[in-house]
Amino acid sequence: MRTSGLRDGGVARALRWPPRGRHADVLLVLGCLLLSTLSVLPEEKDDRALLPAGGWTMLVIACSALYFRRRYPVPVAAVTLVACGLYYPLTEPDGLLIVTFAIALYTAAAEGHLGAAVVLAGLALAATAYGNRGDASHIEDAAGFLLVGWFVAVIAIGGVVRNRRAYLRESEERARVAERGRELEARRRAIEERLRIARELHDVLGHNISLINVQATAALHGLRREPERAEDALTAIKQASKDTLREMRATLGVLRQVDEAAPVTPPPGLARLDELTDGIAAAGLTVRTEVEGEPRTLPAETDLAAYRIVQEALTNVARHSNATTAAVRISYAGSDVTVHVDDDGDTAAAGASQDGSGIRGMRDRAKALGGDFDAGPRPEGGFTVRARLPA
Repeated sequence: MRTSGLRDGGVARALRWPPRGRHADVLLVLGCLLLSTLSVLPEEKDDRALLPAGGWTMLVIACSALYFRRRYPVPVAAVTLVACGLYYPLTEPDGLLIVTFAIALYTAAAEGHLGAAVVLAGLALAATAYGNRGDASHIEDAAGFLLVGWFVAVIAIGGVVRNRRAYLRESEERARVAERGRELEARRRAIEERLRIARELHDVLGHNISLINVQATAALHGLRREPERAEDALTAIKQASKDTLREMRATLGVLRQVDEAAPVTPPPGLARLDELTDGIAAAGLTVRTEVEGEPRTLPAETDLAAYRIVQEALTNVARHSNATTAAVRISYAGSDVTVHVDDDGDTAAAGASQDGSGIRGMRDRAKALGGDFDAGPRPEGGFTVRARLPA
């Protein structure tokens, strides 16, 4: 079965039209043999001017050499030139063997050997002129000019084909380079998207689970002594867990390739700052919010980054600091929006906890948008976080 398949495939390639490669060269050799043979057959039945054995030998050599024209274009052109140079002066009648030399010249030029083709054509014309001198004229002047034009034409066509092939190869290479560039760009964007999602998940989970932990601790401590506070803490835990699930679903939704209903909750941004501070206040931290300048609509990336920086800073205060109050100040000035978060906790404790809890993520968010970020202890005590973002 396998042998039959290979044989059928070979037959299909051989019958393909137009033929290519070795099949085309075989057909070219057979065609030149047939054309050259028909051109030297006697026109009349009684005409005995048959081609001598030497002529048949040159004819077969010149036509057979064309089979190797793609692999050895210049040697094949030289062989056909020599065969024609021996054939025409020494045999009678003349034939169309010169076609083999013209094909070889075209191939040499098309394969990039333009100089060699010109030199061989010049040798052929020089030999023709030398053999046609004086009384030994074999061809007329018009035929000589036609021969020159023929050689020039086949070499020119071969050069054009060579340039065309080079252009196509260059175009294909440019297309491959462009495709690789698109693949690299798509890969880079996928990596950036994964990093963005990881950062969003870190902020969402870190903030809400921290609030849940603080509220759960308060509920456990106040369950017997102050049941009403325990109820408030459990209510805050319920809301925080609900917010966590909602934001996780919105963040992970970009990974799912299915149609979903549009979220009814607006995306995180400074417009939802009150919700954020209310959740922190439920954990026992008093948060004061101030706005300086005229609030305006921010780009989505800037709005999200400002919200997440405030969220991370307040989460760190609630988790790690012994602060009782925190101040959030949003300043709109010029082409920037600046976010300040200050607390009144212990300077050493706050600095140690903040340094290992999200500072890098907040800085990365600000830098990614072309802004700047700094954080450190306050002279009067506590810790401060400042981020300037392009608005």
